[in-house]
Amino acid sequence: PSGVAVHGGSGVSLGVIEALRQIRPGQRFLELVHRLDRDTSGCLMVAKKRSVLKKLHEDLRLGAMQKTYLALLWGRWNGLEHRIEAPLRKFHLASGERVVRVSADGKPSLTLFRQLELYEQATLVEARPITGRTHQIRVHAQHAGHPIAGDDKYLHREQAVYFEERGLKRLFLHAASLELQDLDGNSRLFEAPLPPELSTFLSRL
Repeated sequence: PSGVAVHGGSGVSLGVIEALRQIRPGQRFLELVHRLDRDTSGCLMVAKKRSVLKKLHEDLRLGAMQKTYLALLWGRWNGLEHRIEAPLRKFHLASGERVVRVSADGKPSLTLFRQLELYEQATLVEARPITGRTHQIRVHAQHAGHPIAGDDKYLHREQAVYFEERGLKRLFLHAASLELQDLDGNSRLFEAPLPPELSTFLSRL
């Protein structure tokens, strides 16, 4: 769920993986396959075997695992499909806050966006990160001029007010599905429905 860290650290003592280890003390091996930002909801994969973890990490490295997100963006983004290819680099501000920005000396990054619905002042999209950089979808959306609704790092204040006045209380970014091949070569699709607070918010637009 949104607001729950996937692992401890940075002032968080208990994340999803630590909680799972407490709930399942008899499980000898439990490791995160990938990460989600704390404010992002949706599919999160955990491996129970080292061999599976190794295989899935290789799939991620080769781009063989397809991750699909749903995001609500600021403004009307015309056009059905968009390809944002912009290098990303992490920066640490004087306050200690970490941000990611498009930078010529950053790591190569690619996100594919597909329009699902146009609203008066927002666009619902499907986002597929081909690379897996920190805050990638969020920064690529901002770079395109359409930051994600509820994003307290990359959304301008006047844009944030528009969504807050309509009742949005969280980042509108949801990991909707994961598609991969298992160890036997069978295709597997895992899906997480849009949380009620997000689907209800869409009905207000």
